Amino acid sequence: MADKQISLPAKLINGGIAGLIGVTCVFPIDLAKTRLQNQQNGQRMYTSMSDCLIKTIRSEGYFGMYRGAAVNLTLVTPEKAIKLAANDFFRHHLSKDGKKLTLLREMLAGCGAGTCQVIVTTPMEMLKIQLQDAGRIAAQKKLMAAQAQLSSSSGAGAAEPAVERRPTATQITRELLRSKGIAGLYKGLGATLLRQHSQGGSHLLKSMLHSQCSPLSLFSFSPVIKTRLQSLQRGVNEDTYSGILDCTKKIWQKEGPMAFLKGAYCRALVIAPLFGIAQVVYFLGIAEFLLDMLPKHRA
Repeated sequence: MADKQISLPAKLINGGIAGLIGVTCVFPIDLAKTRLQNQQNGQRMYTSMSDCLIKTIRSEGYFGMYRGAAVNLTLVTPEKAIKLAANDFFRHHLSKDGKKLTLLREMLAGCGAGTCQVIVTTPMEMLKIQLQDAGRIAAQKKLMAAQAQLSSSSGAGAAEPAVERRPTATQITRELLRSKGIAGLYKGLGATLLRQHSQGGSHLLKSMLHSQCSPLSLFSFSPVIKTRLQSLQRGVNEDTYSGILDCTKKIWQKEGPMAFLKGAYCRALVIAPLFGIAQVVYFLGIAEFLLDMLPKHRA
């Protein structure tokens, strides 16, 4: 069957709709992924995705699973718009007389689109990670404070630890811009670029396997490294990192090679529905229907 051809405006609308629905459906799993990836050996709060979600609901309520979702819902549409527009741009300039692109050129177009996409992706994911991981850090500090009270001789009658106020995305953005300028919002840019470019290889494998979700897309450039580099706050006694190599070295030495697969199960559960939602929105022709309702598109 020939590929369905749709206009760029329709692609942008479909991408935005798919992104909004996808974020809403899978965000709790994405939150569990972030918290599992950030916890280090000796400071583990959660044993699995289900354990993380249950503890999150108990301590933060149902909407605690959606901390940081507002950032994604706000920026996912411009992110998809940049990616789709850039992909069309690179595909057009890499094609020869309208002929079908070779696998290598498909990969180059994907890498080019990914490079443009990080303009929005990096600050979006960096802010999202701060908000997602705030609950884990607060719970860890509360647990450590409670243990300290029990071990002290005056534990009886000791005051409850103060409730820590969690900053909003706006407050984090303002503080970063004030202290570090625009570069503060692009912490982890190198790791994000590596992930986007390695996903270009995923598109190549996808084309070869005729699959929408290749295994390479799950394990291309460890998401654990990117998540930890973009985390501004650390839990009690947790390592800090100066860059990709330092992060990789410390994880390997202190947590072992399997630590790079933390949250991989959650990542797989996130990616599959996102592809499914995107395909449903794409083939239902929601954007085409909406555009046809506009006067200028009517016959």
